[in-house]
Amino acid sequence: MSDGKNTSVNVPIPGFRGRRKNMGPAEKPKNFKNTLKRLWGYFGSERKTLIIIFLLTIADSTVVLLEPYFIGRAVDAMSIRNGKVDFNLLTIMIVALTVSYLGDAVLVLIQGFLVSSSSQRIVKSMRNNLFLKLQKLPVMFFDTNSHGDIMSRLSNDIDNVSTTISQSAIQLMSGIITIVGSLVMMIILSPLLTLASLVTVPLVFLLTKSIARKTAKLFKSQQMELGKLNGHIEENISGIHVVKAFNHEEKTIKEFDSINDRLCEIGLKAQIFSGFLMPIMNVINNIGFAAVAGVGGILAVENMITVGVIASFLSYSRQFVRPLSNLANVFNTLQSAVAGAERVFEILDQKEEKEDTVDAKKVDKINGQVKFKNVHFGYRKDVDILKNVSFEAKAGETIALVGPTGAGKTTIVNLLTRFYDVTKGEIFIDGINIKDFTRDSLRRCFGIVLQDTYLFTGTIKENIKYGNLSASYEKIKLAAKMANAHEFIKRLPKGYDTVLSESGANLSQGQRQLLAIARAILTEPSILILDEATSSVDTRTELKIQEAMLKLMEGRTSFIIAHRLSTIRDADKIMVIDGGRIIEMGSHDELIAKKGKYYHMYFNQFKNSEEE
Repeated sequence: MSDGKNTSVNVPIPGFRGRRKNMGPAEKPKNFKNTLKRLWGYFGSERKTLIIIFLLTIADSTVVLLEPYFIGRAVDAMSIRNGKVDFNLLTIMIVALTVSYLGDAVLVLIQGFLVSSSSQRIVKSMRNNLFLKLQKLPVMFFDTNSHGDIMSRLSNDIDNVSTTISQSAIQLMSGIITIVGSLVMMIILSPLLTLASLVTVPLVFLLTKSIARKTAKLFKSQQMELGKLNGHIEENISGIHVVKAFNHEEKTIKEFDSINDRLCEIGLKAQIFSGFLMPIMNVINNIGFAAVAGVGGILAVENMITVGVIASFLSYSRQFVRPLSNLANVFNTLQSAVAGAERVFEILDQKEEKEDTVDAKKVDKINGQVKFKNVHFGYRKDVDILKNVSFEAKAGETIALVGPTGAGKTTIVNLLTRFYDVTKGEIFIDGINIKDFTRDSLRRCFGIVLQDTYLFTGTIKENIKYGNLSASYEKIKLAAKMANAHEFIKRLPKGYDTVLSESGANLSQGQRQLLAIARAILTEPSILILDEATSSVDTRTELKIQEAMLKLMEGRTSFIIAHRLSTIRDADKIMVIDGGRIIEMGSHDELIAKKGKYYHMYFNQFKNSEEE
């Protein structure tokens, strides 16, 4: 198959026309704990690194916990009660403090490097899993979801997770250790002062809980609006020619402004609420310090503790409360990461294409005999697009599908290539149900040329070679010659090495179609599908494309979807489809003789072209 799984036929799905749904009930709050637990699962591959980080964190926290003790001993070395200074003790404490500060800096540097490296590998794994999942999802998923929103989940949401992991992992681990260690040291130094400092702890938890609940919803909404904004930008850039042709620049700008304003408003609220945390925490911390200073002063006057103990205790109190503030802030930013992770997991939880049956067999070559038997299909369970469709195409025959838009023509080829599976009925190729073939090998038997040709960023040679990655340069040139594309390729600045911009925008529509035909020729398909391949080109280019298609169709079963009935007069069989049913079938001459639907379609079209 020319494009493998990437060459889907875009279908206007009833119920989805004119819009794309966002996946899943995103407006409902998700389970924070389950998402966090699932996110933690990605850390499994980094277990060794995490153990090293944890040990470094313990070492760093131990060093940090010793610093207030050294400070207190240094203060006591300069006792004002007897007017003497213990210079030996003071020197030892100053050296100890200097070593601990340097050690702290080195340990933090190593921790930062390891956490950054580990977080990038974790996010790389998550991004790989998401992209792999996208390759396994059915075509209907992409037909019913905004491409911009999908891209936002693959980039913005995962980057959000990465940033939070790298910034918050050390704070989380060191914070817990520091809190426990500081509390132990505080109790050892003075249980009474410990009680005084713990007065502020309930306030911290209440504040964290109330703000976190609000920011969780806001960050979730922020990510959703960002996805909508990306979707709007992606559609606008892809359809910029249409926007300009209809002078809709102002309308597009207004729509962008509307989404951007909502994103700004929600983002502002999220930042304001999360920004409230630290200033209020500082106020609570200062209240705690005041309580410690007051109680400590009374105890010092009563000779129950020394000034050095108060100095140590104030440092420990700060070390105890500061991690609480940091943990509150970490938990706050974690809301944003979880919101992004939830959106990623929503895609990872989508149903994949059904697995091939256990006894499904690979097919290398087929004759091309096709049979539809009582086929029913609907994109929604309650609406059938095809109703009891039955027909047979012999190997090598050319079958033309005609009828009004939405009649079900493209749906037939979508079912034949198993981009969708039938609701009822069966489809056979060479007498074998297509469900008995592996999808991959089945699709390799098809060559598809669509009305809207998609070319990838890269050279012309690479785009033609996409149909057969092992093809030699000579085979690529031969395919281009058969497709009547060789002449215009030679005239390009770098010939076959000319780099195409996105979707081949630097080529004409006709040139893109010829490259698509060359790509299909290179696959040497057994069954060919041509979906309106000449509908949007001029008459001269149409003749070139038709000539190329005739070469491609030789000896192959071909399905042609056409609105220009003059292009399918020589088809072996013409099927007129209306309302999901085959209402007429036969050769051009047979259908004209019947004077039915096809007869009126043909002569109305002929009459219109005469008037033009």
